[in-house]
Amino acid sequence: ALPEKKMVFKGLVTNKEDVNKLMLTPVVRYPLQGGSALITFEKAEVAQRIIEMKEHVVELSCGEELEELERCRMRVRAAPVDILLPFALEIRLARSSRSILVSDLPSLGIPEEALLDKLELFFSKTKNGGGEVESREFLDDSGQVVLTFAQDGVAEPLIAKGHIQVLIGKGKYELKISPCMSGDITNLQLQPSRCPRTVLLSGIPDVLGEETMRDTLEIHFQKSSQGGGEVDALAYVPAGRQGVAVFTEDAG
Repeated sequence: ALPEKKMVFKGLVTNKEDVNKLMLTPVVRYPLQGGSALITFEKAEVAQRIIEMKEHVVELSCGEELEELERCRMRVRAAPVDILLPFALEIRLARSSRSILVSDLPSLGIPEEALLDKLELFFSKTKNGGGEVESREFLDDSGQVVLTFAQDGVAEPLIAKGHIQVLIGKGKYELKISPCMSGDITNLQLQPSRCPRTVLLSGIPDVLGEETMRDTLEIHFQKSSQGGGEVDALAYVPAGRQGVAVFTEDAG
């Protein structure tokens, strides 16, 4: 048996919910050739049924009173949409010696440039623990600001404080100061993934206006009698043009 030994834990205890996590949200840009459309259904089984049918005859004239010979139709092909998604990612992180990350910024309703000017003015003064600011950047995705100083030795004391009272306009606000981390992707592995609710339609002739064709396709593929179902989104690119569809995590 091992002898008993008293130990003192000096670590930091935190809730599991408070632990920072790296969230990867893929945004995939999918090129669309002219004469094609992407249609996303609310239900995956509808998309699968449309793909299995492969070829679809779409009625261009909606008038039931027209004679058979007067009606126009077009044939379009349905295919699955396969995109590449990351499944393994490695990032090498490095801590900047001259930059700080400023967060907990107040909502003052002023332009971003005006806020950056006020922050630069405050942090450029040595009496506030700052120094000459070389660059500043507003991070749109997080609402935080990165300030980079011209000299070494300015950022570390500010980071050690953790928080600082900043005078902005007529009010004083406590802002959080954190280290600024930059990362380089060292390994990225992709794997093909099939969109469960989205179908690629191709071979669409340029016989109707863009809006009319979009409405015609949506009307046709919403009909359960044609194997369709409720349409969530539809993007159409006429012949002779090109487009780019953007897939996000919830786009189907």
